[in-house]
Amino acid sequence: MKETIVKVIKKVELGDPILIEGLPGVGHVGKLVAEHLVEELNAEKIIEIYSPHFPPQVLINDDFTADLVKNEVYAYKSDTKEDILIVVGDHQCVTNEGHYEITGIILDISQEYSVKRIYTLGGYGTGQLTESGTVLGAVNNTDMVEEMKGYGIEFRDNEPAGGIVGVSGLLLGMSKFVDIDAACLMGITSGYLVDPKSAQAVLSVLSKILDLEINTQALEDRAKDMERIIAKIVEMEQMQMQHDVGTDEDLRYIG
Repeated sequence: MKETIVKVIKKVELGDPILIEGLPGVGHVGKLVAEHLVEELNAEKIIEIYSPHFPPQVLINDDFTADLVKNEVYAYKSDTKEDILIVVGDHQCVTNEGHYEITGIILDISQEYSVKRIYTLGGYGTGQLTESGTVLGAVNNTDMVEEMKGYGIEFRDNEPAGGIVGVSGLLLGMSKFVDIDAACLMGITSGYLVDPKSAQAVLSVLSKILDLEINTQALEDRAKDMERIIAKIVEMEQMQMQHDVGTDEDLRYIG
């Protein structure tokens, strides 16, 4: 494969939809939210994207068959709410050129379907275990700031300090060239582990924005499982610290 392949599975009629991007990233926050939306909304897959810029690997299915890694676009058509396009994927690109190319493809799809707004989802890694439930925001149009604050999204000076890497960030920057408003919703997370609790926080905010009632039980169950894992990690760290203190005291005694 020398070039990126966009495989159109089905054409659908949508009315000025919202596009949501949730590719893998820090804490897999965006990926968890986007995949949960696909499942709960029973969204229909309409596009597959294959690229030589993705990692050189295949994934093994339950029936032991292998599939190339890919990104996918799902469509949700509503009778009473806004229509939605959801971008999910196995991986992001491993090259700078790939990030720009995939972002361009997503924007081409956005223009084809007359997308009126884009929400990118991700995690903001702090390097520390946290349960804040805070969602930080960034936008490509200052007119959106007060609107997003109304949903409980926080905007902090100089955060995220290193900017937003990957498709989630590029969609904000590049969507300005095609006159589409965009916002990035980032759940605060340690960045060390898959973080369903942070995903819950992002999903809660996104549900308010979209005026949707989404069953969060699956994410809640995963969050409880992760809390037990984190509690075990903390316990092991405390035991190690106590051991280190005891060792230091023994060494001082010998000295």
